[in-house]
Amino acid sequence: MLPAVAENQPPFQNRMSAFSAYSDALRLFIREARQHSVTDSRFNELALRLFALQFAHVAPYQKFCVARGCLAENVKRWKDIPALPTAAFKEWEITSLLPRERTREFHSSGTTHQPRSRHFHNAESLAIYEASLLPSFEQHVLRAGESTTDGPAPPNKPFFLMLTPSPAQAIESSLVHMFETVRREFASDDSAWLGYRAENGDWAVDADAGVSALRHAATGNRPVILLGTAFLFVHLLDHLAARDLSFQLTRGSRVLETGGYKGRSRMVSKEELHGMISKHLGISRIICEYGMSELSSQAYDSAAGVTGPAGSAVRQFHMPPWARVRIISPETGTEVQPGETGLVQIFDLANVRSVAAIQTEDLAVRGTGGFALVGRAERSEARGCSLMTP
Repeated sequence: MLPAVAENQPPFQNRMSAFSAYSDALRLFIREARQHSVTDSRFNELALRLFALQFAHVAPYQKFCVARGCLAENVKRWKDIPALPTAAFKEWEITSLLPRERTREFHSSGTTHQPRSRHFHNAESLAIYEASLLPSFEQHVLRAGESTTDGPAPPNKPFFLMLTPSPAQAIESSLVHMFETVRREFASDDSAWLGYRAENGDWAVDADAGVSALRHAATGNRPVILLGTAFLFVHLLDHLAARDLSFQLTRGSRVLETGGYKGRSRMVSKEELHGMISKHLGISRIICEYGMSELSSQAYDSAAGVTGPAGSAVRQFHMPPWARVRIISPETGTEVQPGETGLVQIFDLANVRSVAAIQTEDLAVRGTGGFALVGRAERSEARGCSLMTP
């Protein structure tokens, strides 16, 4: 049984204790999941417990659920928990934290002319974010593709190169916080940030500094972990191509690529981008990450590719055991069959102080235990009061 919370405490203290007790139970669940498989019933128990807390303490979400005839006491399965559209994070404060409790605020990426999602955190919810992030990153990025034939691992920590601005320049970015967390935990002390924020607010990469860092790593025979968004990789790789530069980075080097373009560079296909990475950096181990500011857990694809339902090689994303994904039909709201396309719906138990059930606008093909992204839904997002009506 999960630990109970005393009911004779003041409302504020009772709320804090309830969320803290849930966080303790989730930490235990994450530790168990790292050691052995966890049951669906255990996930369901935690999901329902978190839903009850969020229904009670996130006012816009409660209104959203009630408008759909859904009360917390009537939900018995995690699949029946109402998923809140990501657009709500742009219109409302989707949080159980009072203003005085909020210590960090992450914003979604986008242009200055668009409203951005906001995800509020305190110290405890950030600690849960990191407890979710670190084991998944270690498994899917640092250990991706390892085998006994690779020989012993290098004795020193890898050299991280982050193509994004540093936390001091992008404190509102959950991606930058992610990179800083893994840098602090796994990287060598001389790891570097190669990105910066331009005068217009857009992110850019210092390509000359990147060349120097790559030369330093190559001559020192050090494994390199490059982390960045697709458009920043294009900036760096175009610079290398224009100068006819290429590197052959040492064994153990790999790339984590995430995000899209959003008009910040020329668009290239995934295959072309990865081909450029292999050509100019000498890296074939490329891992893609799927995340968003509204979530606290990330999905990673298989570096080697997985045979999809149609028989072609596709890269399928997988969430950690403390999150679940459903690919649903936009017409019926029901889960599609394997091989069919639908909208990505995510249930993230690490999303403690906002909402665990998120309805994205991303389209994906449902696979066997994973999903393959195919783009964004071509429709206008629901906004404002429309989110609160059935």
